[in-house]
Amino acid sequence: MGSQLEMAMEGLIKVFHSYSSKEGDKYKLSKSELKSLLQGELGDIMCASKDPLVAEKIMADLDENRDGEVDFQEFVVLVAALTVACNEFFVERLNN
Repeated sequence: MGSQLEMAMEGLIKVFHSYSSKEGDKYKLSKSELKSLLQGELGDIMCASKDPLVAEKIMADLDENRDGEVDFQEFVVLVAALTVACNEFFVERLNN
């Protein structure tokens, strides 16, 4: 068994590919695959947003090369940004 960080990295890779392999290019997330991933894996965060177009906005932000799909590198940008935001939230709560 690997370290916690190695297991987290493996988990990220597995989650990405479990959604990306459902349609089209198996190495990229289509808009519907990204929406499914966001709802299935980040449901609490998605529910906190009252914006019904949040998935579309995330897709537009992540799709740097504007090919209509999100590759693994673009996906990792989302995970990193959410992780930073969550860390800042928890640090604030711990200091109050």
